[in-house]
Parts: sequence; structure tokens; C-alpha cells
Amino acid sequence: MKMIFAIVNKDDSNTVQSALTREGYSATKLATTGGFLMSGNATFLVGTEDNRVDDVIAIIEKHSKKRTQMVPSTTYGDSEYASYPVEVTVGGATIFVLDIERFEKV
Repeated sequence: MKMIFAIVNKDDSNTVQSALTREGYSATKLATTGGFLMSGNATFLVGTEDNRVDDVIAIIEKHSKKRTQMVPSTTYGDSEYASYPVEVTVGGATIFVLDIERFEKV
């Protein structure tokens, strides 16, 4: 048995959740915040059999789109403060797969 932790952009979270449910996977969705852009994410916890891990990852990958976004960037010069927008890539998914020693539903 495996536990999949998938961190996706909040804009993709409802689509990912619907797709997982439609394919018969139970998933717990947690509202989380990323450290880099301090923006909203969703972290999914999905427990599944070893042979179904690739299917879960494929579903998440299909519904987690990368895109670019303009964010403010701060630079410090001598004594002046300047801010200008920088284009960064957001979205996609970060996925961790862990072995589960024991699983019970009570």
C-alpha cells in the first residue's frame, strides 16, 4: 500500500479532486500555502494499492497545468527600493509517494 501526497495549485484543485473521485479514488484535500510565492495550494492525500500509483499520478498530472504568472520582485539598491514584476512558472504538481506499513478504516 502507498500514500500519495500531491501538492497542486488551488486553481487546479477542484478539477483534480473531481477526476480522482470519478475514477474511484478516495482523497483527502487540505488547504495549504506554498513557501516561495506564499500562494494557495491544495495538498491531496491518497491511499492506494502499489499497482495503482501510476494511475493516480497520471490523473493528477493530466489536471494540474503549469502556467506563467507575473509576481512582484523586490530588489534593494543603495538606499532606494525598487519593485518590478517577474514572470514565474506556477501550477503543475509536486508528488511524494510513501510506503504504508499498516492501513485501517475504523
